[in-house]
Amino acid sequence: MSAPTTVQELSPTVLRRRCAEGLALMVGPFVVRLHSRAALLAENLLRYYPHVPLAREQGFADAVITLKPPLWRWPGRRGWTLALEDGLPFTEFPARALLAHLEWTINWCIASRAQHYLMLHAAVLERDGLALVLPGEPGAGKSTLCAWLMLHGWRLLSDEFGLLRPQALRFDSLPRPIPLKNDSIGVIANSCPTARFGPAIDGTRKGRVAHLLPPAVHLQRMGETARPRWVVFPHYGADSAPAAQALHPAECFAALTQHAFNYALLGATGFETVAALTGAVDAWRLRYASLPDAARCIDELCGLRAAA
Repeated sequence: MSAPTTVQELSPTVLRRRCAEGLALMVGPFVVRLHSRAALLAENLLRYYPHVPLAREQGFADAVITLKPPLWRWPGRRGWTLALEDGLPFTEFPARALLAHLEWTINWCIASRAQHYLMLHAAVLERDGLALVLPGEPGAGKSTLCAWLMLHGWRLLSDEFGLLRPQALRFDSLPRPIPLKNDSIGVIANSCPTARFGPAIDGTRKGRVAHLLPPAVHLQRMGETARPRWVVFPHYGADSAPAAQALHPAECFAALTQHAFNYALLGATGFETVAALTGAVDAWRLRYASLPDAARCIDELCGLRAAA
């Protein structure tokens, strides 16, 4: 009998034991070790991360995250905490918000530790081995458009971090739950009945947030990279007819530097990588009000047949 390869292949009893010892998961190209004796961690993993691959039990981990239950309770205290390697509380939250805070903690670990990539604040999706990059300003609708495309024929590489290898000029895959905010939650839930969400969390600095879970196939293809081919800077406007404007390479280069978390930190490597990326893609700005219209426009710009 082969060894279990995903979270859902572990029995609840074995999963709880493995969590107590430190369960190593493959999160894209990273190994994240999760540790807790509390049943809450195992329950959330089975519910929201069933298809995530397991990593070797004994081996290097890019991040170690420990879930700690409250030592005591009193009114107004949220209680549960996540800690990193130093053992100090990193974030505090009520039990039902574990998924959101775990995702945000993993984001922080990637942003602060993955400097061997050029990290773009962008959604990245793939068709036929080619990558579509959607850099996003806050409120531009990046995550909502990414969610729609993921559910209509595109493979999710990432919503939050575009991980570009500087030398190979290829995007690694980091398919994780997509955080949707406020009205976007209902837009995707109502238009895509098969979409699965984690719990909605109110009162965050971005309002109401719920995480859309990627279908299993996106996690099963996590090891497949993609070559950059298109960049689209989306901008949602309630009264906008779909309109695409081609970008001059110089404008594309300047805009990409503004969406790279570690462009300045990488120095000459950052400059050379953004220059190579700019030379490898066609780029546009896209204004839209309707997700189906935006998807059709993107398919036309990319020269692709629209997904069924």
